[in-house]
Amino acid sequence: MASHAESLRALHHGDVPLLLPNAWDPVSARIVAEAGYPAVATSSGAAARVIGYDDGELTPPAQMFAVVARMVRAVDVPVTADMEAGYGLSPREFAERLLETGAAGCNLEDSTAAGLTEPERHADYLAGVREVAGADLVVNARIDSFLHGGTVAEAITRGRAYRRAGADCVYPIFAPVETIPELKQVIGGPLNAHAAPNGPTAAELIAAGATRISYGTSLHAYLMDSFRKLLPELS
Repeated sequence: MASHAESLRALHHGDVPLLLPNAWDPVSARIVAEAGYPAVATSSGAAARVIGYDDGELTPPAQMFAVVARMVRAVDVPVTADMEAGYGLSPREFAERLLETGAAGCNLEDSTAAGLTEPERHADYLAGVREVAGADLVVNARIDSFLHGGTVAEAITRGRAYRRAGADCVYPIFAPVETIPELKQVIGGPLNAHAAPNGPTAAELIAAGATRISYGTSLHAYLMDSFRKLLPELS
């Protein structure tokens, strides 16, 4: 587990940006790994839907941890788990339970159904996870400012606070491509950006300075839409 975390952390600082097509179950995780990607990221929204729930921390924590554990067992590469905002667990319980799954990293977002969490409060949560996990988890801190009509300045404030709290990488989800250079320069460290089959593309985001690219629920949504369109043709 520790070596997987070390490998995943090193991938954030290599010459090649880290590309993570998000998976949602053991089968999709194996497909990603077999395609040659050096790590697998889970999608909490897609994983939730596959087991009968939905995005937005509606999945019982035990079931999400179980999904992550099954995906970890399915592949030989590091797995970083999208764990929404921590499912209401204390930093200690969250970190200990995630480490038990064998995950090498996690993505933690700074908003819930109630809206954006105060940056200081979320920074404290990240610091608590880091204190318990030490170097055994690569922490990706998602910044939800742009989801709530926020500004670049707000995203920078949050990103810098999360980096000080021990986050390895920050993730200003849905940041406009043209804002990525400033976000990367001012926040510092690795920066995750969100790609999708209908754009923005990984190439566009990498050209803007992103060092980690993930797809969230977009790949699962794309495949389910293709399945939906195929069904009438089968009758």
